[in-house]
Parts: sequence; structure tokens; C-alpha cells
Amino acid sequence: MRRSDDYLPVPGGEKNLDRNFDSCRGTNNESIPMKNIYADDGSLLHQQLGPYFSDGQRRVDYVLAYNIQKPSSIRRRSSRFDNNFFRQLRRSMSMRSSRAPLQPKEDPEFAAKEQRSDYHEDDKRFRREEFEENLRATGLELEKDEGSKILGIGFLKIHAPWNVLCREAEFMKLKMPTKKDYKVKHGSNLVEKIRFFIHKVTAPLHPKVDANQPESVKFLSHPFSREKQHLFDLSDRDKFFDTKTRSSIVYEVLKRTRCTREKYSMGITSLLANGVYTSAYPLHEGDIEGVNSEPNDRKLLYEEWASYSVFYKYQPIGLVRKYFGEKVGLYFAWLGVYTQMLIPAAIVGVIVFLYGCATVDDNIPSMEICDPRNNITMCPLCDHACSYWKLVTACGTARASHLFDNPATVFFSIFMALWAVLFMEHWKRRQMRLNYAWDLTGFGEEEEDHNRAEYELRVMQKTMRQDQSAPRDEKVKLTCTDRLPAYITTVVMMLFMVTVTFVIVFGVILYRISIKAALHMSNYPVAKSNIRATVKGTAAVINLIIIIILDEIYAIIARWLTTLEVPKTDKSFEERLIFKTFILKFVNAFTPIVYLAFFRGRLVGRPGKYLYVVGSYRMEECAHAGCLMELCIQLCITMLGKQLIQNNLFEIGIPKLKKLLRKRKSEMDSREEEELNKSLQRHEKDHFLCPFAGINSDYMEMIIQFGMVTLFVASFPLAPLFALLNNIIEIRLDAKKFVMELRRPIAAKAKDIGIWYNLLRGLSKVAVIVNAFVIAFTSDFIPRLVYQYTYSPDGTLHGFVNHTLSYFNVSDFEPGTAPLQPMHLGYKVEICRFKDYREPPWSSSPYELSKEFWAILAVRLGFVIVFQNVVMLMSDFVDWLIPDIPKDISLQIHKEKILMVELFMKEEQGKRIAARDNHSQDNCIKPSSAPHQSPQQPRSRPVTHARAGW
Repeated sequence: MRRSDDYLPVPGGEKNLDRNFDSCRGTNNESIPMKNIYADDGSLLHQQLGPYFSDGQRRVDYVLAYNIQKPSSIRRRSSRFDNNFFRQLRRSMSMRSSRAPLQPKEDPEFAAKEQRSDYHEDDKRFRREEFEENLRATGLELEKDEGSKILGIGFLKIHAPWNVLCREAEFMKLKMPTKKDYKVKHGSNLVEKIRFFIHKVTAPLHPKVDANQPESVKFLSHPFSREKQHLFDLSDRDKFFDTKTRSSIVYEVLKRTRCTREKYSMGITSLLANGVYTSAYPLHEGDIEGVNSEPNDRKLLYEEWASYSVFYKYQPIGLVRKYFGEKVGLYFAWLGVYTQMLIPAAIVGVIVFLYGCATVDDNIPSMEICDPRNNITMCPLCDHACSYWKLVTACGTARASHLFDNPATVFFSIFMALWAVLFMEHWKRRQMRLNYAWDLTGFGEEEEDHNRAEYELRVMQKTMRQDQSAPRDEKVKLTCTDRLPAYITTVVMMLFMVTVTFVIVFGVILYRISIKAALHMSNYPVAKSNIRATVKGTAAVINLIIIIILDEIYAIIARWLTTLEVPKTDKSFEERLIFKTFILKFVNAFTPIVYLAFFRGRLVGRPGKYLYVVGSYRMEECAHAGCLMELCIQLCITMLGKQLIQNNLFEIGIPKLKKLLRKRKSEMDSREEEELNKSLQRHEKDHFLCPFAGINSDYMEMIIQFGMVTLFVASFPLAPLFALLNNIIEIRLDAKKFVMELRRPIAAKAKDIGIWYNLLRGLSKVAVIVNAFVIAFTSDFIPRLVYQYTYSPDGTLHGFVNHTLSYFNVSDFEPGTAPLQPMHLGYKVEICRFKDYREPPWSSSPYELSKEFWAILAVRLGFVIVFQNVVMLMSDFVDWLIPDIPKDISLQIHKEKILMVELFMKEEQGKRIAARDNHSQDNCIKPSSAPHQSPQQPRSRPVTHARAGW
């Protein structure tokens, strides 16, 4: 195998070492010999150069990593820096992020993991050399580093010179600031004045960034053009294109650069998938920790954004966008707006809860239940094992239910429906302000969506299988017929997974039924003391554990199914994966809640004619105060559990545990590890960070939380408060993850949050319907209302409890279902009561549904219709009332267009004047330089004067 004269072979790593497949960026035009980087003793000649080439001048815009072989003598030795451990570490940390759907510009290393093929090391080397030669042809400059402290790993550092940056910026139509600036005027209407006043009052809460840039001045932006370079401020070319833009430009070059294997074209993602390169990533700007670390945007983000000590401050969204790109910036801007809007919702929810606490002693129904003088005997809660019981024993449950089931919950449901609309409108306006500030107003999906690595490999395999007689000029692609088995597998697996969720929920129902019967049969007084609370609590915890486990399983299955379909582009992959993941996770999280809200207690039957499932299991009933309390418990445990365990504990605890394992595996003490970390260069430090796997997992967490906050808020008014507390931690947790634990992502442009806005809007619409049914059918709001204004003799709720209870003659029990201990209460029971609206046993139609049942059902349905339409109408009115684009932003956008036209008009006018002056000078110079042509002078002057007059 031939060796390149430009590079010095250095002993390298093992073949199977570190398979983190990242996207790569370009290479450089001139390769620097290895002797310029390392001295004779192997030490770095330029220890403090930072992310630069060995000459200390050219900045590293992108890095490609690859495996290099090392001699057997070294391979036999156990390295202190165990690269196998780091491979497993990064892979396991990546799996946490694999819940996220793939994004068009997520880390290409992560995307390339979908498909791998084995290539001989020599073949990989030839592929690299060919690809690097093609990169040089594009103008990129390359430098290899095969003597790093990471054994077995070589690095290819890439630098984009000025001419390449200008060419690609023009090709990508990147908007860059011009020399022309103008003063931004604030709106003069009342809303804008209030907004500006709030901004001034909350000035101490704003992060201390961009202090030198006045907010009232903005530079006009225009797509970069080499012909119009005079419009831009190029006084400092090193800072004109920031590091984010430089890495994006190199990434675009890498995506377009191909290398051919026989007649098959392979791009960078295919090379990563085949192990030709193991990872590819842009570099972070500098170190965070350390007294001697130089000021940089990464350190500033850590101090003003990723630190828990600044949890009360606003986020530096502009700096986040500058460092990570518009897509990540929009996510954190949306999360900030969502968290801000949760503050009024949480305050109102706490007020509603406190109202329930203040009025619990004045609640007549709960007072009647707790009054022992009523002496109401209730029918058994289960067959055979359960005995009769006194209604007064449900006093605690009735009082607790009033905290969440009171007239204020109706008001809170209406408030939250309007809150959701206001949140969506506020975000649209905030999004437009960001589009204006970030020069995204004219941004469109103009860039080409490149094929995924797996798609290219499948096309290659299909081409190789085709008959040689097939026409070669016909472009090979995957058709629906090729994907048909994958589509069938997807449909079957999705239905199977949804069925599994239903079966597991049904299994928890059987657990509740059986454990209740077992506790009733127990001889231990402690077990019998509080059966309902035990059954509710344990069942809710079991549901939570199942939800968390299935979430991880469903994420893996959704990715696997999407991979089977072999989508052509990253965008198609993302949309399909989001769809599958959202359906599975939504069904998984909300199926137990929907059962408690709308089905439990309604499929029971009546004493003497109960509904049985799986043989002798009698369907469970609600408590006398209704199922709302159990629904509240399930929501509380699920929401808090998912936030504390799945979101925070996983994201905080697992990285710390892996860091501890890394320290123990490295066999170094803290001082040695610190010295080693200081000696590593920037690209070596970033190599050990986790690949960026997208932000869709973070979006998905917030979407599910938004559903918890809005869909069943009538039963759990404290949900906004818990969501607010979680999000305050989540923002800083995600910020710390982006700044410290992840490789720097490729900056992706986006003008909105995409499909997530449609999901939020859909959930806010569904929430109105769901809350209407919860108030009407799950709570006792409608029965109390009907009784008070129709059946109550004095217009109060006195007698309401007795009105909701029907009579049952114990002689009508089916054989084998009567209680074993009928004398448990000390006397013989002949009539017991159960909650339902049915005719008494002495009527002409015993146990049939009474007229009160049908009257209440009619009112319930009427309430659903009225509530839904009124709230929808109010929501649409608020939507119409608030414009999507703030008036001052609309005026500023219009002003920018006028100023840009004036700028170009002045430029054209200047060109005409310059051309006219040049022409005049030429005509004036000709007579003086050629005296022998003096007879022609009178002819030239009139022409010159005529043109000057024109």
C-alpha cells in the first residue's frame, strides 16, 4: 500500500475502536507535514495554539476522525486511556438521546450509525485519500494529526480559506450584515409601551451579554455576493464569518463532495456509515473551566445560561443562536416562552386549590358523608370476600375530592383553554420578533435535502443485484414495491404496540381488583385500615414504571421501523419518526388516565348483576365521591415521576455515573487526569464528548408535559405549578448538556419550530373537548347542579348524597356473591345502598335506570356542547384579536425593504456617475496626448457636453 509523502505514519488504534459516526466537513488544500506538529520527543510544538493548524494561523473549522492501526507490540499493551471504554461510553450516552427523532442537520455521526458495512482497512485508506483529494479540489485546506494522545485515532483538521467561504456563502445565499445601519423605533401603542416598561423593570433579570451592542441600532442584511463585497464590512475578515457559519459552510462542501467506488458514488454519510471515518464534528470555541481559560462564547454561555445560579434570569437567546444556530435557539426560546406562560397558570391553579381547601368545611355533600348520624350502609365493593361498610368511612376521600372537584375547576378549565390560545399567540409574535432580529424573514426551504447514507447503500445494493442488461442510463431508486414489506411491518408493529399498551393497562386493572379482594380477606388490621389508598398508590406507581420502560422501548422500535422504511432524506426520516414516536408515547402516557377519567365506574353493572371479566373478576367501582380523586393521584404520580425520574434523574444521574466509571476505568487519580486534560488539544477533547442527536427528544418531553397540563387540568389544577418547577430545572439542565456534554452541533437554520407547533395547536383544541367531558361525566358538578335547581326542596345541596344512592335488597344477590360475614357490622343487613340512579326494589321496574339518570345525562351532554362551543368561540376571538405579527415588527420589516432599495439605488447612481466621469476623462485626455489629432477636437467636445448634460 502506498503512503502519502505529506503525512508521517504514526502507530494507531485498534480496528474495532470507537465507532462514533459523525458527519464530516472538508479538507485542506495543503497538507502540513507531521514534523511541523510534533517535536522529536513527540511533544506538541505549539501547546497553546487552540483550534488552529500547526502554523497557528489557519483556524480549524471541522474535524474528521478515523481509526489507524498500531503495531502489535503496542496493541498487546493495556492502554491507560482505554479507547474501548470511551467507545462504549459514548454509545451508551448516545442511546439516551436516541429517543429523539432524527433531524435534517443533526450530528451526521449519529445519523450514519443506521447502516454499517465492513471494509478492509486498506480500502478505507484508499477511500479517505480519494475523498481528501476531492476536498482539496474544492479549495479546502487539510492537516492530519496521527500522533495524538488518543491511541488508535487519527484526526483530519479542515480549514476553509477566505475564497471558499465567500464562494459558498454566495452559493448558500447566506444573509450577512452590511455597512448600512438604522435606528430601530419601538412601537407607540399601549401594548408596546407596556412591553417596553416591563423590559426596563426586569433589566436586572437579563443576562450580561452583548453589552457593547446597542439594541436600538440594527444593520441591514443582504445575501452575500462577491460582486457586492463593498456593501459589507470586511475590515476584519477573520470575524466576518463566525465559527458557526464557517462550520456550516464546510459541512455543505462535505455533503456535495463525493468519492467513487467503481461506478457507485459515496458521500460523507456513506463514508461514515462504512467506517472510513469514525466521527466528524465542528469544534467548541474554548474551555469552560480553569482560571487561565480565555474569554469565549462557550464560557459566557456556561456562566450566564448553563449555571443553576442564574435560574431566575432570562436566557441569552441571541448568544445561544449565535453559538448553536437558529434551530437550537428557537427551541430554547420556545421553552422560555412556555415556562413564562406557566407562571400565571400556576398562580391561578394554586388559587383554585386553595379555594377548595378553604371551602371544604362548608361543602354540604362531604359533611353529609362524614356525619355518622346518617348511618348509611353500603353494598360490598367485591364479591364474597368484602362485607357491607358504612358510608362514613369514605369521609376522608370525600373531603379530599372537594379540593379538586369544586365550582372553581370549571372556571379553571375555561381559563386554561384561553391560556393555551394566548400561549400560542404569544409564541407566534415572539417567533416573528426573533425572525426579524435574526434576519430570517425571507428565509425559505431553498437548500437541497441530501440523501441519507442508508438510502445510498440500499440503492447501491439494488444496483449490484440488477441484471447487467438493464439500461445503465436509468437512475436507480427505491420504489414503493421495495418498501412494501417495511410498510406492512410498520402497520402491524404499531397496532401491536398499541395493543400491548391496552393489555398492560388492563393488567393493572386486574391487579387493583385482585389486591383489593386480597386486602379485604387479610387478617392484619394494618392491611385493612386504608385499602383504597394502598390500591390507588401502588397501582399508580406501577403505571409510572411501565410508562417509563415502554417509553424507552417504543423509542427504539419507532426508530427501527423508520429505518426499515429507508426514507430518502433526513427531513422525511424526521417526519416519519416523529409521527410514530408521538403516537406510541402519547398512547402509552395517557391510556391509564383516559381509563380512569371516562371508563372506570361506568362498566360495572349493579348489585346482583355485576359485569365480570376474565372469569370471576368484577369490574372496579369509583369511590362514592367519584373517580376524580383517583384521576388526580394518577396524574400527579405520572407527571412528577416522569419529570423527576425520566427527564431529570436520567439526564443528571447517568452522566455522573458514567463519569465516575470513567475515572475508575482510567486508573488515574484526579491530578493525573487533570494534567492529561490540559495536554489535550481542542479536537481531542471534543472527541470524547457525546454526539449531538437532535433536540426532538427534548421537544417530545415538553409536548407530553403540555398534554398533562391542558388535557386533564380540570382534575389536577396543580399541574401547571409542577410543570413550571420542572421547566426551571429543565432549561438549565439542557443548557449544561449542550455546553459541556455534547459536541457542538452543526448550525441549522429554521424560521419556526415546525411540526411541533401543529401538535401543540391540536392538543390545545382537544383539551377543550376532554375537559368538557371530565367536568360533565367524571366530576359531580352536573349532578349537584341538577339536584340543587330541580330536586332540592330548599334550593341547597342538603340531601344530595341520599339522592345519588339507590337501594338494593340483599336477597337479590346472585348465588356465591353474598358477603361471607354478613353480620360484620353487628346487625343483619336487609337493604344496602349503591351509587347510581336506579329504581328501588319495591317499584314496578326494580333496578332499572331512573328518570333522574336520563335528566342528568341530557344536562351533561348539553353542558359538553355549550362548553365546547363557547370556549372555542372565545379562543377564536382571542386568536383573531391578537395579530400574529407585531405592528412595530411589520413596520420595521417594511422599513428595511425601503432602505435596501435606497441603498441599491445609490449604488447604481454611483456606478453611473463613476462611469460618466471615466468616460469624460478619457475623452479629455485623448486630445492632449495626441496633438496631431487636433482637428477632431471640436467634434469630441460637443459629445462630452451632451453626455454630461444627460
